[in-house]
Amino acid sequence: MKSRILICVLAALALLASACGASSNDTTAAREPSHPAGGTARQGQGEGDASGNDAPEGSATGRAAPTARAEPADEISTFALDVDTASYGYARSTLKAGRLPDPAQVRPEEFVNAFRQGYPEPPGDGFAVQLDGARGPAEGTALLRVGLQTRTADAAARRPANLTFVVDVSGSMGDPGRLDLVRDALHTLVDQLGPGDQVSIVSFSDQARLRLSMTPAGERRELHAAIDTLATEGSTDVSAGLVAGYAEAARAFRPVATNRVILLSDGLANTGDTTWQGILDRVEEAAGRRITLLCVGVGREYGDTLMEQLADHGDGAAVYVASTEEAREVFVDRLPANLDLRARDAKAQVAFNPATVASYRLLGYENRALAAQDFRDDAKDGGEVGPGHAVTALYSVRLRPGTSGQLAMATVRWQDPDTREPAETSRALEVAGLSDRLWEEAPPRLQVDAVVAVFAQRLRRAEEEMFTEDLGALAGHAERLAAATEDPMVTELAELIRRAGSLD
Repeated sequence: MKSRILICVLAALALLASACGASSNDTTAAREPSHPAGGTARQGQGEGDASGNDAPEGSATGRAAPTARAEPADEISTFALDVDTASYGYARSTLKAGRLPDPAQVRPEEFVNAFRQGYPEPPGDGFAVQLDGARGPAEGTALLRVGLQTRTADAAARRPANLTFVVDVSGSMGDPGRLDLVRDALHTLVDQLGPGDQVSIVSFSDQARLRLSMTPAGERRELHAAIDTLATEGSTDVSAGLVAGYAEAARAFRPVATNRVILLSDGLANTGDTTWQGILDRVEEAAGRRITLLCVGVGREYGDTLMEQLADHGDGAAVYVASTEEAREVFVDRLPANLDLRARDAKAQVAFNPATVASYRLLGYENRALAAQDFRDDAKDGGEVGPGHAVTALYSVRLRPGTSGQLAMATVRWQDPDTREPAETSRALEVAGLSDRLWEEAPPRLQVDAVVAVFAQRLRRAEEEMFTEDLGALAGHAERLAAATEDPMVTELAELIRRAGSLD
């Protein structure tokens, strides 16, 4: 018992010392050699606690909604960054079709990351860190927000791109809103690419076929003709398509370019290897050549688990599109400017002060959880983040009564996209820095994040200690915030919440 008390005291002293070295508003970046975050804490300005405590064992990797579990405050929360938004996109489409989404396919982090944040940008590659929060509706609770932002890109100044499109042409893609949507988006994208870009097209059904080897974007007639040949046939062998796609991307690899495979599919694999582990094992060698993956999901019936796991473990991201407008937003408005990378293998670690925090719980990121010692082990996979991306993590926190002082310190670590040199930056937050009342005094975007996260928790039927609002009350908050932010996505959010309430 004495030894446990001594450990807690030492942990508190370490956090207090780091608070003295960096104010709650300071963000410091430092490049350093790779080393695991185990054993002793690293003291110095801008560096967070490097405790070797393991990440919460209760963070499930399964798809089902976890029950609420508060972790002891002397543990460190560590996770790989995730820029996926497919879970929200598919839930939105499902609700508009008059159905509730499968709770196992609802991921709160992807709901929150689908919304605009307005975080300040860093001057170069890497991240700016924002750490804020507000006292919650329940007594003694707080919502902590960790906001990470990369710098936006000038589309005209980006590096050239080698894009290999792997298009699902199986029979299931014949339904409206699938292959027709994909063809339209590809035609539009080809007209947006620059003179240094190149495109190849692979199609797959029960077997893969190279429709067009890597071709300069300026040869638009040939590109459009290849897109027009895409027609449905056969079953769905995603494995064959990705193997052929990665082989073409590796053959045409250009060190000076951004090399990316873009999978367009409903994810309903039914032939060949249908597991994400088996598929990625087959393309491991090619993928290791700095070839990133973007999974674009389509279709009313959608293989969410396969597409999400391929993206998470294949150095990529996953999005879902359900209309021509959404497809054009992804391929025309976002993709050309966001082809570059700002950070590889990015991870976040949040150290809570046991003197001020009784317990905490990260909302979402269950399948991105890492052990604390993996934070500075650069052999452990993190997330790939492109230009202009905001990544948000929300924590439900139980505060100690009458507490003051440092609440937490958040640190993000990433590798340079080209040199693989690691870097970190940190930010701390004092208890006094919390807004007093979430729904009345917190910044509007923080309130939007809270509504979105709680909506996701309700959809996946997870217990939530801090928030007692039903869907009607959440919709009321969303309507108020839609007026405050003048954001059409928040207006749509209010409509989706009310629709979910009518279906529940």
